[in-house]
Formats: sequence, C-alpha cells, structure tokens
Amino acid sequence: MPSTQTGRLIFQVAIPSPLRRTFDYLLPINSESNVINPGVRVLVPFGSQEIIGLVLQITNISKIDTNKLKPIIAILDQNPILPKSIIDLIQWTSKYYHHPIGDTVSNALPVLLRDKNRRKKLSDEVLVSGRQYRGEKLHKIDLNQYQSNAINTISNNLAAFKTFLLNGVTGSGKTEVYLRTIQEVITKNKQALVLVPEINLTPQTIERFANYFALPIAVLHSRLTPKERLHSWLAAANGEAKIIIGTRSAIFTPMQNPGIIIIDEEHDSSFKQQSGLRYSARDLAIVRGKLENIPVVLGSATPSIESIYNVKCDRYIELNLPNRAGTAVQPKFHLIDMRNQKLKNGITDNLLTAIKKHLDNNDQVLIFINRRGFAPILICHQCGWNAACKHCDAKLTLHQNKSQLLCHHCGANQKIPDICPACGHNKLMPLGLGTQRIESTLQNSLPEYKLIRIDRDSTTKKHALEQMLEKINKQEYKILVGTQMLAKGHHFPNVTMVVVLDVDQGLFSSDFRAGEHLAQLIMQVSGRAGRAQKVGEVYLQTHNPHNPLLLNLITNGYQGFVDACLMERKHTNFPPYSYLALLNTESKDKQAALEFLQKIQEHIKQDPGSLVAIFGPIPALMERKAGNFRAQLLIQSQNRQNLQHCLNRILYIIEQLKPSRSIHWYLDVDPINLSD
Repeated sequence: MPSTQTGRLIFQVAIPSPLRRTFDYLLPINSESNVINPGVRVLVPFGSQEIIGLVLQITNISKIDTNKLKPIIAILDQNPILPKSIIDLIQWTSKYYHHPIGDTVSNALPVLLRDKNRRKKLSDEVLVSGRQYRGEKLHKIDLNQYQSNAINTISNNLAAFKTFLLNGVTGSGKTEVYLRTIQEVITKNKQALVLVPEINLTPQTIERFANYFALPIAVLHSRLTPKERLHSWLAAANGEAKIIIGTRSAIFTPMQNPGIIIIDEEHDSSFKQQSGLRYSARDLAIVRGKLENIPVVLGSATPSIESIYNVKCDRYIELNLPNRAGTAVQPKFHLIDMRNQKLKNGITDNLLTAIKKHLDNNDQVLIFINRRGFAPILICHQCGWNAACKHCDAKLTLHQNKSQLLCHHCGANQKIPDICPACGHNKLMPLGLGTQRIESTLQNSLPEYKLIRIDRDSTTKKHALEQMLEKINKQEYKILVGTQMLAKGHHFPNVTMVVVLDVDQGLFSSDFRAGEHLAQLIMQVSGRAGRAQKVGEVYLQTHNPHNPLLLNLITNGYQGFVDACLMERKHTNFPPYSYLALLNTESKDKQAALEFLQKIQEHIKQDPGSLVAIFGPIPALMERKAGNFRAQLLIQSQNRQNLQHCLNRILYIIEQLKPSRSIHWYLDVDPINLSD
C-alpha cells in the first residue's frame, strides 16, 4: 500500500510483536505535539491489549488512513530514555539480523521499563539509586614497552572511531592496558563500556576495576534482579556510573558521555546470542563505536580468525603484547600419547606421576575436561542398551551425585535404573568421562590433596564461584577440576600444571570452526599455568599425537595455527572469505520441516538475480531436540549485500507461503555453529 502525506503527526512505534514493522499512532487526545520525541515510551492500544512501545520516528506520512489510526493512550517519559545513537543501533540490528523491530527494542530495555504493570515515570530519586562498586586505588604496576605502546596508541585516538585488536598472550597484562586507557577516558569526563563473555568472569572483573578506580561502576548481567538491572542501566544512562561492566546484552546500554567500548575475550562464542535475536555483541560493538564516534578495543590471547583477517585488510589496528607481564614465561607443552596405555578412568599412569610431582612441590594443578556430570553414557554391559533422551537425539548424562540421568540439551531427567530396561540385568556401567568422574578418580588416587570441582553443577548458589576462587587463591585446594569456567581469564599464580584430558573431542567435527575453537580453548586453558615466578607445564592427552593441528599449535603457537587456518578457509571459501546465514526450522512433523525449506530453496533458485549458493535443506546434526525435528538451509555469498538481498527475498517468500503455526523458523546471520 502506498504511503500518503497527512496534515497530522504520525508516531511510528515499535511494539513487542513477531511482525517486522512499526505501528502508526496519533497524538494522545488533548496532548501537545512537543511532548513526544523519538526514544520516549508510550502506552498504546494493540488489538485487545494495552502495551508499552517505543517511539522511533515522527512523520506526517502513513500507509494507513489517518481516520483508522488510534491515538496513544499515555506518554510514559518526559524525555527520551534512549539517545539517537542507541535507536540507530537498534534499527541497524533489526535490519541486519532480520529480527522484528519491537522485539529488538525489548532486548535493549530492562524488563521493568517494558512492563505495563510498572509504567510509572522515571523519577530523579530512582535515577540516582544505581548499584555501585567502589574501591581504593591500587599502586600501579610497572609497564613493559608493549603495554605502554598500546596504551599510548589508544589514548591518542579517543576522539574518533577506530577499532583496535589488542592481541596479547595469556598473562601479558591486557587488563592493565584496559585500566590505564579507561583512566584517560574518565579524565576527559567520559564513560567506558566493558563487555565480558560470561557472568562467571564478571565478579573478578568488577573486583579488579573496583580496586583500581574509586568511582561508581554499574554492572549488568542476567543474574541481577530486575530492580538491580534497572538501577545499573539508569546509572549508566545518566552518567553517574563512569564504568559499565556487563555481558552480551549490555551492548545496548545507553551512556550519557560514551568514550570507549572494550570487548574482553573478543573471540568467545558467548558474545553471539543463540536464541531469539541472534546478534553478535562483538560485531555490534563495532557498529556502535562508529555511531558514537568512539574507539573500540577487542582484546584476546586467541583472537578470532575474522578479527585477524580484518587486521590484514587494514580495517583494525593490531596492538601486540607478545610477552607475559613481569618475569613470567610461556608454559611448556607435552603431548601424552594415550594409545596402548593403561588408563585409570581416562587418565594415564605417567600423567598421574607428573601431577603428583607438581603437587609434591606445593604447587596447584588444573585438570580441564569440557564435560560436566559423571559420564556421558550409561550402558548395559550385558546387551548394549544405553540411556537415551526420549525427546532428543542424544544420550542422557549420568550425574552420580544427584542420582539422576540428565539431558544437557532439553533438561529432561530420570532416575538411574537399578536394572537394564531392555534385558533385566544389573550390569549397568558408565562410559566416558565427566568432571564428577575425574573428581572421584583423583580423590581416590591422590587422597592426601584437597580437590575442588568447578562446573555449572557446583556453582548454582549465589556467590559460589567467587567463594571457590578465593579459596583456590588461598591454596586451600591443590587440585582444580573443571570445565570452561576455569579456562577463561582467571589468574591462579600457584598453578604450575594444566592438563587437558579429552583433546580428541574437538578434532573430529563437521563444523568448519571446530579447529579454531579447539585451538582457542587449548591456548586459553594453558594460559592458567605458570603465570607467576614458576615455569608452567601443559599436558595434552590424545589418541592422535600426530594430528597436524595439535603439532602446528604446539610448535608454531596460535599465530602459526591462524596462518594455516586462513589458508584453509580461503581454499574452501569459508568465512572470512564469504558470508553465511542459516535458515532453521523446527516441527513435530519431520517431513513438514524439510518440505518448508525445500519450497524456499526452489523459489530462490528461480531468482536470476540471486548471487548466492544454497546448501540443503538437510536435517540438523541433532535432528530431534526437545521433541521437535530440526532442519536447516545454508546460504553463502561472496558479498554481504548479496546475502542480505537474498535474506530479504526469503522473508518475502515466507510471508507468501504463510507456513502453519506448527512450523517454527528463524534466521541466523553470521552463525558461529553450523552443527547445532
């Protein structure tokens, strides 16, 4: 329907809805035109409901006859709660990721600002009640020349948008670079936004920053109460908090005087949302930096292939920290060949000997295995039956301390059977390794040393992780067993040995990024060893000691791996040499999901202007999850604009096809996992 110009003001409002557009409304009855601006919340009629929306634009053009438009019920804010830069960021996000604009706005606002039952206006009393962390300044440590160069380079470019890749080995002092740079930002009366990949890293980051700056710090993550989150959000928005530390969703937090955005561990896949609005907070940081005209710093010891490629293309400026801070040196690597070795629940005898040697020297040892629970499979030794999830194409994981079998994909659980459901025998045995089984094995083998297990199961209570980390640094525990929660960012000065038990798990995957993720994981967890005066050692257990990826990583370091990986990606035409999107479907009906994608594929292939390659449709690697059958269509293009054009075409086709409600679909632009 064509737009028509009217003599009345039209307010385009974003409303939480699966519809991919804004909705037009008129001024409230008996209201003045100058009291509503973009970024203001309004209460509007929507169907039979009253709902909170956000005004995005004011115009005098509408596709709807103004006689059919309804007036706004109430204006909830005197002034905009979002600045133009955040509104622009929201609109860019909605367009790029092809997500409904109303739902994108919801992702950017604290829940209490979009709850119609709590629609009171924001008072000055609320605005100054933000949660604060304050500390006493620590004495500054001595910088090496690489740190000084990085700080000076960033500090000299605070007045404009630039993207810096702070490429520093583990323990090289990247956080010190962040702190000194932020000090320069605060001196200019501006604010800093610091994103970390996971909640588990937030407490230590807060502590480090609070001990350096005697200033208010706002914290934003999903474990806060709605009221705590609102207060932190407001403290950032009104400029009270000079530093904002948060996880992925904090990228949308408004700042009164934005000065810099820092993404720590920029390579981490946790920055990509995997449900609903599937955005990358790292990529949005670059977009926001450009909109705000401020620098963006991406920090990592193992930068993503895309970021290193952007350095090579002169889009990013690389700042290297090649040495560990102080006198610490990089750890030594050892490959443990597991072939034909006697194993004690997955641990070789010579590895146990090496562990005991470090413990006898009064050092700490970190044992890493990226699988929680006791064992991934429970099997009958008599007939071969194994415990499978009724709702997913997955095995149930044995959690012995809970006496349960759990599905790590849909959450289903059941009691551990006393006898085999298939043959009635009682010879049920666990297969494979999990953190609980390693914990039990080491407690039996080395009973004289205290052990702590850190994974999602052991850290469910509030502040549990912080308390565990404190005890570790006090050396109350000598053996640390854990998952990725132990691998990222932690500083354990007394850990001299790191063991990666199941390296082979990441060597054989259908996902082209599996090798990159494995290399990053190995280097990150290895970085926990030898961070102080003592030299660290890293032991990698594998049945594939001659694997080229492992040998290249150990011999030539992460940069050597990256160079080889870029050559391979170029040869296979995978990102960063092309752009990808996944169209995923879910349905109780297996055939319906595939047929829906098949129709879309046929329409796309009929379009002569579609400069993309289509792969599929095929069932997802885990075809059945939570009772639904899943299928996917992969779209690839050499040009980002061509890909976006194709995705717009797909959305139009879906609108015409009008799929039944039994078929759920979603687009994933720039997916990080093709085998999910």
